[in-house]
Amino acid sequence: MQEGLASWYGPGFHGRLTSSREVYDQYGFTAAHRTLPLGTWVLVTNTTNGRAVRVYVNDRGPYIDGRVIDLSFAAAQALDMVQLGTAPVRIVVLGTAPSARRVASRAP
Repeated sequence: MQEGLASWYGPGFHGRLTSSREVYDQYGFTAAHRTLPLGTWVLVTNTTNGRAVRVYVNDRGPYIDGRVIDLSFAAAQALDMVQLGTAPVRIVVLGTAPSARRVASRAP
């Protein structure tokens, strides 16, 4: 488990290649993390409002001190943090499935 500040990224990166060589889709449930292996699924919970979302780590970042994860626009929307830009979060690793088809959804 990791706790810290999440941010999000979207329009300026939409359609570009991620570190995993996938095309970034700001409407997908993905994230950038500095150290977790690419292909890792994590549960991210906004500790301010309790909202949670499952995301797939397919990129590297964030590169701003004090931030632990960069979320896609869709994931940030699900956590209700788009307007503020950042939110305190708890990150729990769910596992990896590098060969499985990625299907992300909100956590129950």
